[in-house]
Amino acid sequence: MFLVGFLISCVQPIPRKPVTIKSSSFMETSVSLNKKMNEKEENLLKNIIKNDSLTTYIASPSGFWYTYNLKSKNTYTPQFGDQVLYACEIYNLNNEVIYSAQELGLQNYTINKQELVEGLRNGLQLMNEGDVVTFLFPSHKVFGYLGDENKIGINQPLIYKVQLNKINKKNESN
Repeated sequence: MFLVGFLISCVQPIPRKPVTIKSSSFMETSVSLNKKMNEKEENLLKNIIKNDSLTTYIASPSGFWYTYNLKSKNTYTPQFGDQVLYACEIYNLNNEVIYSAQELGLQNYTINKQELVEGLRNGLQLMNEGDVVTFLFPSHKVFGYLGDENKIGINQPLIYKVQLNKINKKNESN
């Protein structure tokens, strides 16, 4: 009996192979849903542009649209490390204010050195000091699938009206 117990205890356990299910169906479904959602949001934004026939919107290479409400004569756009002072208001697609300029106050942002939603980060770099611009952002360019956990819902496309008040150049050689 002792001998049988000794022999059993000396046998090395045989590792089991992990059970894996090779399926990309979850990823394919997720990608498909995101494409449909992005297409739906893009159509909503294009309808706003179509219905606003008096305004010319520009498609940015970054995946949003914008129009100049006021175009200044300045030609310098903010570069990496420049600090900008701006004011903005955030609207839903029904043009209802979500956050007013008074609520948000004047904002300081150092170009590409601080956290900021992608759309606004890219949009500020298109502006000159004194410009007032309206941006139409799909949800993935602003708060995405999380929202802001306050007034902005999940996957909510937004309209930003931004006034770039001041650009403080990182150095004068810019």
